[in-house]
Amino acid sequence: VAWDILLEDDFKNLRRCMFPTEKEFKHFRQLIVNTVMATDIFDKELGALRKARWEKCFHPEQFPFLEVDKQDAFNRKATIVIEHIIQASDVAHTMQHWHVYLKWNERLFHEMLLAYRQGRSDKDPTDGWYKGELWFFDNYVIPLAHKLKECGVFGVSSAEYLQYATENRDEWERKGQEMCTRMVANFSELHKTDK
Repeated sequence: VAWDILLEDDFKNLRRCMFPTEKEFKHFRQLIVNTVMATDIFDKELGALRKARWEKCFHPEQFPFLEVDKQDAFNRKATIVIEHIIQASDVAHTMQHWHVYLKWNERLFHEMLLAYRQGRSDKDPTDGWYKGELWFFDNYVIPLAHKLKECGVFGVSSAEYLQYATENRDEWERKGQEMCTRMVANFSELHKTDK
């Protein structure tokens, strides 16, 4: 929808400023596609490609045989960083204060439980939510926070994101089962008239 709006006649002057040439237009379009695709965190093939691109950008010493034009290297690095920023924005609550994490975690839980109870989902989130969150922190959130710190885009805030992610993971390990019980009770209270 946003892309269609951008292509409307009302925005032709904006488009001329953003990408004055056909080549820049295609590059911008590809950047948008890559960014949207980066939010699909469960596609293992895309994840492996992103990981390989990250290594080439941030650990080029591992690829001495690669001869890369400086502009191409800059563009590749910018693209991969943007992809990781959009991923971080998708799970930003996991890298903030514990109370922020809990608030949004519970809202997601309620959304998924409601979908299950209404028959719009086959998966009951009450089965494994506690362990699923631990897995998510260990295999996605904390590695992502490490990458944000490594790329340096957020400056000193990157260390804060990593610290919050690690602390939230540890706190969830200690209190998560109790939180799951509370989230189910809160859901039941909110939806007790929804029969």
